[in-house]
Amino acid sequence: MEMLSTNLPGWRDTLAGILDRMTGTPREVDDAVRAILHDVRSRGDAALAEYTRKFDGFDPAAAGFVITRQEIEQAPSRIDGALFSALSIAASRIESFHARQMERSWITTDDSGMILGQKVTPLGSVGVYVPGGRNAFPSTLLMNVIPAKIAGVEEIVVVSPTPGGVVSDVLLAAAHIAGVQRIFRIGGAQAVAALTFGTGTIPRVDKIVGPGNIYVAHAKRLVQGRVGIDAFAGPSEILIIADDGAHPDTVAMDLLSQAEHDPLSSAILVTPHEELARAVMEKIDALAQSLPRREVLEVSLGEHSLCVVTRDLDEAFAVANTVAPEHLELMVANAFDHLGKVRNAGAIFLGYHTPEAIGDYIAGPNHTLPTGSTARFSSPLGVHDFLKRSSILYAPERAVRELGTLAVQIARAEGLEAHARSVENRLKQ
Repeated sequence: MEMLSTNLPGWRDTLAGILDRMTGTPREVDDAVRAILHDVRSRGDAALAEYTRKFDGFDPAAAGFVITRQEIEQAPSRIDGALFSALSIAASRIESFHARQMERSWITTDDSGMILGQKVTPLGSVGVYVPGGRNAFPSTLLMNVIPAKIAGVEEIVVVSPTPGGVVSDVLLAAAHIAGVQRIFRIGGAQAVAALTFGTGTIPRVDKIVGPGNIYVAHAKRLVQGRVGIDAFAGPSEILIIADDGAHPDTVAMDLLSQAEHDPLSSAILVTPHEELARAVMEKIDALAQSLPRREVLEVSLGEHSLCVVTRDLDEAFAVANTVAPEHLELMVANAFDHLGKVRNAGAIFLGYHTPEAIGDYIAGPNHTLPTGSTARFSSPLGVHDFLKRSSILYAPERAVRELGTLAVQIARAEGLEAHARSVENRLKQ
């Protein structure tokens, strides 16, 4: 993990290099994903079964594509009771938080007599991709399905791969809690293709959400426009702003908590205290050796992570806003006093005692967050991602007479004569 100082030249270029790690997609990934999308669109279930056997080592002809409602309902009895309780509490907190995001239709009448409004409608169908197998993520299922249900989506199609035929009972228990009726045992780019185009088995959906590997992410990018997607999800990121009140062990472990996700994950410490920076870097080296994913950590910390020593705390916030991290921890005294300085972040964790990991599982806000500096213009997944808005307009004759001549002037200024005459026809009646 390299240490930079904003007092020395070149630090911005080094930081930019870290941020640019996912700006492109390797040619071999692009070629493979395009071929899979075309094949599933052309051959449907036959192609889907072939890719499932090839990539997941699971034969859907033998066990079927579907995990049924009955299998899902039986899962809670097969997992630890305390874990099931934890998942249930997490679901309740996620539901409570996201219920506050629900939008309502509205209508008003202006001074001209024109009736204007907005109609809010849930999407008809959504596909939820959940990583599966031994590394299944029940929290991801809860974070994606619950907001869709709150929005009122009628058909929620969950897909999750079962590598080697392994089905995660913990994932099924989360599905039971969230009210999922069935799960299709498919993954990868082929699952995205099936949800986009539909097959004999998999229904076509209006939008696809949920994280996956680079093949899944790129497939979502390529089908965007034919279906909606939540975002292009890249590797996980954390940036911690810390002052001298932060404990080096705590800072180090929070950085490691995100760096362990993936070799491309990024962990950045920004602090005006060089002594703290050096202490944290020493702790990271020691703690990483004790963790089971130390091979992943070696790459993510060595190639995609940084420690930036700034002139003061205000410059630390300027650096953070440039990075626009997925997760931003403010390990500073009186953290709420500094909240207004944050412009770009997916989720903000305030104070010395708020680990990012508690947001991943139990706090309530969504853990599906913008990555790759897209927090400059994107937001966490929420109920709004499963809603669409239609404008409502009703113009009585009085309103057309009052506003029509203005519309005609603008239409002719834009060279659109038919637009102008469509309004003038009303004025002449």
